Amino acid sequence: MMKRRTLCILALLCSWVMAVPTRAQQQMQPEDPEDEKQIGLWLDQGISTGLTPNTSVDIEFHERLDEGASNLFEYFVQGGVAFRLRRWFTLIPIYRYQRFPGNPAIAYENRLQLNFTLSTSRGSWKPILRTLIEGRFPDNRPGSARLRFRPGVEYTLPIRTSQRPILVVNNEFFIVPWSNPFANGGSSYTQNHFQIGVRFPVAESLSVRPYYLVQSLNLPQGWDTNEIIGISLAVKIPGKTR
Repeated sequence: MMKRRTLCILALLCSWVMAVPTRAQQQMQPEDPEDEKQIGLWLDQGISTGLTPNTSVDIEFHERLDEGASNLFEYFVQGGVAFRLRRWFTLIPIYRYQRFPGNPAIAYENRLQLNFTLSTSRGSWKPILRTLIEGRFPDNRPGSARLRFRPGVEYTLPIRTSQRPILVVNNEFFIVPWSNPFANGGSSYTQNHFQIGVRFPVAESLSVRPYYLVQSLNLPQGWDTNEIIGISLAVKIPGKTR
């Protein structure tokens, strides 16, 4: 009996000793470098040009500042080809290159994304559902996959102008279904973005959209919320029409 108890105690001790490095390794995971800090300012510029009536090349530039818009913590460029397979369905494969200046753990990241967008018009209303599948490949961390679901709606405001402004409201859910190389609160639901803004057509090929965004982060110490002011600029270059 004593021998059996001793073996049980030794087995428990070995299990505990082996579990400690695993927990320590989990605690050493760096925070996701795209996590905002305090009040932020996001600047977005998009350029689109048509290849055919149902395809276009889309290129975007983004700069993100946090800590009261005093620190450039992230910037990236991405490009893809949009295929409008149906009036209500658009498919966009995308490549993104991302930099994190000043981040001691992650310097850059490559991403492969696949954007599925469903939309329909109901008078002044336009419901939209965007699903984004992305593979993340940081410079010195294992690769990971993430799903992003963004249901939203656009509403053309009843203002008597030649080009009416459009109210844009959406909420984006970030899900990491498998291994996550970054520190998180222990759930696959890692982040949430609520966004509201108004898109103002400046010209037929130019629009500007100021927006307000609330970023919620699922961190090991609990959920953290940051507020962001953004300005999005969209340019359309006339392309082929047939």
